[in-house]
Amino acid sequence: MDAPVRIESLPTRLLAAVRRTGAPREMSTIFKPALDLVWAFLRQHKGLRTHGHNVFLYHHVERPEEGMPVDFGVEVVRRFETDGEVRCVETPAGEAAVIEHRGSYGGIPKSHATLHAWCAAKGLSIGGYSLEIYGDPSNDPSQTVTTIQYLLR
Repeated sequence: MDAPVRIESLPTRLLAAVRRTGAPREMSTIFKPALDLVWAFLRQHKGLRTHGHNVFLYHHVERPEEGMPVDFGVEVVRRFETDGEVRCVETPAGEAAVIEHRGSYGGIPKSHATLHAWCAAKGLSIGGYSLEIYGDPSNDPSQTVTTIQYLLR
């Protein structure tokens, strides 16, 4: 069976985001307080968000286990001025390896591993950024889709 990974040309996205730094094992505890700040900001700025999703922008570092900067954000429709910790962030554009994870969030690391293995098998080098785009939540985990995108060198 072919790997469920594809190459796409990614456009930039605008996010309202809060940056935190943490090891991969810490992400499950640091994302929510950051997103809570973003959502409070968006409730105060009506019209800035329409149908955008939660997006995590990972800034790759040599030793992620020692801490990796991540912008925890929500897609917005226009630029805005920084307000406290909430900044306007533009995601990088370019060629990316993409996989859609269907199911509970606990399975996301396996999809990352699948994408990494696919890139290695194809001789593709992963670049300095990756994104997780969280689709609309569902009570049925099989209907929950998280899109994982790794920009390529």
